[in-house]
Amino acid sequence: MRNESVTLSSLDALLYPRSVAVLGASQNPNKLGYIQVKALLDGGFAGEIYPINPKAEDIAGLTCYPSLADVPGPIDLAIFCVSAEQVQSSLHDCANKNVKGAIIFASGYSETGEEGARQQAMMAEIAKKNGIRLIGPNCVGLVNTLNGLVGTFSPAVMSYPLKDERSVGYVSQSGAFGVLTYMAAAQHGLSFNYFITVGNEVDTEFADFVEYMIHDPKTKVISGYLEGARDPDRLRKLAEEALDCNKPIVVMKTGRSSAGSRAAASHTGSLAGSDQLYDAFFKQTGIVRANDYEEIISFSKLFLSGKLPAGRNTVIITSSGGRGINEADRCEANGLQIIPLSEETKARIKESIPPFASTSNPIDLTAAASVTNPELFIAPMKALLEDPEVDNIIFTEFPMNWGSDHPLLQEFIQLCKESDKFVLVATFPLQGMSIPKGAAELEKNGIPVITGDLNPIGSLAKLVAYSEKYRKKKLASHQEEQRRSGGSVESKQILQNLLKPGKTLSEFEAGQVLAQFGIPTARKALAVTVEEAIIQANQIGYPVVLKIDSNQILHKTEANGIRLNIQSDEEVKKAYADILQSAKMYKPDAVINGVTVHEMLPKGTEVIVGVSNDPVFGPVIMFGLGGIFVETFKDISFRLAPLTRQGAMEMIEELKARAILKGVRGQAPADQEAIIDVLLHVSDLMMDAEGLIEELDINPIIVYENGLKAADALIVSSSEVLEKTEVGG
Repeated sequence: MRNESVTLSSLDALLYPRSVAVLGASQNPNKLGYIQVKALLDGGFAGEIYPINPKAEDIAGLTCYPSLADVPGPIDLAIFCVSAEQVQSSLHDCANKNVKGAIIFASGYSETGEEGARQQAMMAEIAKKNGIRLIGPNCVGLVNTLNGLVGTFSPAVMSYPLKDERSVGYVSQSGAFGVLTYMAAAQHGLSFNYFITVGNEVDTEFADFVEYMIHDPKTKVISGYLEGARDPDRLRKLAEEALDCNKPIVVMKTGRSSAGSRAAASHTGSLAGSDQLYDAFFKQTGIVRANDYEEIISFSKLFLSGKLPAGRNTVIITSSGGRGINEADRCEANGLQIIPLSEETKARIKESIPPFASTSNPIDLTAAASVTNPELFIAPMKALLEDPEVDNIIFTEFPMNWGSDHPLLQEFIQLCKESDKFVLVATFPLQGMSIPKGAAELEKNGIPVITGDLNPIGSLAKLVAYSEKYRKKKLASHQEEQRRSGGSVESKQILQNLLKPGKTLSEFEAGQVLAQFGIPTARKALAVTVEEAIIQANQIGYPVVLKIDSNQILHKTEANGIRLNIQSDEEVKKAYADILQSAKMYKPDAVINGVTVHEMLPKGTEVIVGVSNDPVFGPVIMFGLGGIFVETFKDISFRLAPLTRQGAMEMIEELKARAILKGVRGQAPADQEAIIDVLLHVSDLMMDAEGLIEELDINPIIVYENGLKAADALIVSSSEVLEKTEVGG
């Protein structure tokens, strides 16, 4: 079993070493070995620095040693500024010196092909055998701005001064893009505490540092760049843990396009997986998906304000009508609601602004506010802060000349501090004219100031969604969130008996499986003679449906193997004979189990539930409205098993046509509680099947005002997984 405390503490050798050795240190200022030594010095690393070079006596004023063995004291971290050919021997030297951590910059490993992968595996074996934690290879290293550890050959990370607030960690599967994000963040006033590039992840990986930062009290936000998750199940558990302690994980996940996905796979050897499934994974776990690095920066700055938005209702205050409309459009596009203000609130605002200004939302103070009357920016605040319908207030401009000690700025800050409203200043990005003088004072007091080029509106919408997810998680009981009833021993035995390698279950067999897991199905019986079919039709009650039952005929409509609305014994006789004849013509060699007799279900709202076994994520549950909605509009949602009740509710809410479930044009609403139950039972089924089911399709499910019934189902066994299970006993 994984020892969490040991694993986390072992990363201290990488992030908090007391001493660092630079292998391949050089006296040449243009060489990697010199740049690295100088970076440690310039970063102010307080520990011991040991340059290793057999031909030099000192480098950058530091005593140089011929080898690791010659260093008089212990070494926690070794930074490899050597070629790939020297890495293995250097690792052995580290093992002999009892070095606990290593950063390996060299490339030419798994990203290049089979031989590189073999060399990488040998490197991993040496490190594991000797208890050395590795970052890389094929990385640009790491930076810890809290202790001055600059373990990277990229001097660009030192280009910008550090802010006092350093509580956002960043881990990247791309070195160069990670450096660019670090610089962009610093340029916009956001200093990372940890900056880590994991490269080929031969030992430490993306999730290791996410876990470290979850347990690190100095980190408030965990951010990163992800091409593919090595262990989605582990990342899921970490995301849930982070959500529990209100520590958001905000990730830029690449590979949305097919071209991007292919590039990600060739870049790091990671399995990118379906982007649609990553979207579902992030929504389910509360991971915030950033569209680009700008949203990592802006989301982090918004979260560091110390407030979570209470809802989506948003008011815009502007001094430009056009800008206000533009930002209103942006808000609505991102799911924020630009609400009409109450007459009472508008009346209060009107008392303190000029008659030519607008009290509608957006509130247009006109150019008078920005030119001659900056105090107008405060005027609407008292009314808005007391309006219970308002959650967020966005300023598209702000007085540029209010310094930190300006009395009006202090009044504005005091108003915001006394309220639970989320207040944001989102200025237009003009060089030299974007940031008000009082920006630092505003941010220090929990009022973020973000220029429009960082997409603050989109990030605010993501913060609102994160806040909703966090609050729902807190409200949900532990029993509900961990709901996992599963099937009985008998149910599991039925699965084992029916799910033979590569077998496709007939509809009748699939119905047996669904019934065992509490999924309501149409009443049905299998008839092997026409006489049995007549008896069963009378027991079920007319009208009935007759269907061919065969494991080799999956598309019964194509085979002309269905007869609907059978009303009498005579019609059963004719339908029975017609179905058998059609089936034999469609597939002469098919094994016919018989004909199933179903109750004829009345009309209702059709929905579909399906499951596929994804190679990255495992069982993925799909839900959508049936008919044209799933086939034409692809109006579907996804979640990963196991599914919680909250997750099932979110699947329904994500559908564009969800209003149909609530009843339209005189139709009765569909029983959404029954749908939730089916989704949860399907999740239970897939977890009990433990990889034995490759595909499950329940289509359609007819939903009524009270209850529902599955009309048809398909289950395909997984030959590979099942065979492995059988071999393993």
